[in-house]
Amino acid sequence: MAFVCLADFQAYAKDNLPKPTWEFIEGGADECITRDENISAYKKIRLRPRFLRDMSVVDTRTTIQGSEISFPVCIGPTSFHCLCWPDGEKSTAKAAQAMNICYVTSTFSTCYFEDIVACAPSGLRWLQLYVQRDRQITKKLIQEVETLGYKALVLTVDTAALGNRLQDNRNKFSLPKSMSVKNLHVDIEENAESLLPVSNIDPSTCWKDIAWLRSITQMPIILKGILTREDAELAIRHNVQGILVSNHGGRQLDTVPATIDALTEVVNAVQGRIEVYLDGGIRTGTDVLKALALGARCIFLGRPILWGLTYKGEEGVRQVLNLLKKEFYKSMILTGCRSVSEISQDLVQFPRL
Repeated sequence: MAFVCLADFQAYAKDNLPKPTWEFIEGGADECITRDENISAYKKIRLRPRFLRDMSVVDTRTTIQGSEISFPVCIGPTSFHCLCWPDGEKSTAKAAQAMNICYVTSTFSTCYFEDIVACAPSGLRWLQLYVQRDRQITKKLIQEVETLGYKALVLTVDTAALGNRLQDNRNKFSLPKSMSVKNLHVDIEENAESLLPVSNIDPSTCWKDIAWLRSITQMPIILKGILTREDAELAIRHNVQGILVSNHGGRQLDTVPATIDALTEVVNAVQGRIEVYLDGGIRTGTDVLKALALGARCIFLGRPILWGLTYKGEEGVRQVLNLLKKEFYKSMILTGCRSVSEISQDLVQFPRL
């Protein structure tokens, strides 16, 4: 059967992954209100197409942090890719390299960073960072990936505590004994809140740590998880190079806004001084267009990458990305945008209440 939309990959993954693994990937916090609204919020936004513009040549390329990518969709950080495919993050990295987009590797990768780089030596890679309680471990991790050629540091800011993920709690979800986080050694404490290796994330991480991170790396620093004007302004004040508007896929604090709803507030606060990105809820090429129209530089995919990985490893991820690229290309043509720079807020409208 031909897969014609991202939902087809989702259905395949649901049918082929063990139930606890599927529920770990798809689950959200508490009642999953934010997880679901991340998707449904796009359906409320209407497009305002322009016609008779000579759409014979359309260019989907853009840049992030000075690096060119083939279209404004990149692979966001998700953990434990070996749950979905034996080669895990190595397959994901190869797909990103083939598509000429960025892959943000998770701190909780189930492949060694050096092996990921060896599989995709010319790929554009950023590192997602959870600051560890032992700061020397964090420093060593950052220095390792910088030496390996990673180009940016993506600091996740919304994990001072783990979200209340009911399905994982019911399933007592843990990694198989044959699988581990390769780049960190994390012991799971007896009676720990989670059976996953997350207990060493430092809850004391705060704004002053941005200066500490800057003192140990030359990589640009991007903050992942910013949702408000106030924190966007603080990010500017602390001289970061980018913001990734994210609510952790609805997995942390339920009933925070959908990311597409939070985007405008952050973009208005930033006023073009740094790049703003978005993740969460992207399921079609028109979703990508709407996010860019509202001020995102590019979007990052999470769960759909894992669906593609489950389907056919590297090839499955490439299929997901190619499908989204074709949809985005067609949405540009049908709205009269010949280049990414022509995508503006004039393209979208919200229904009157």
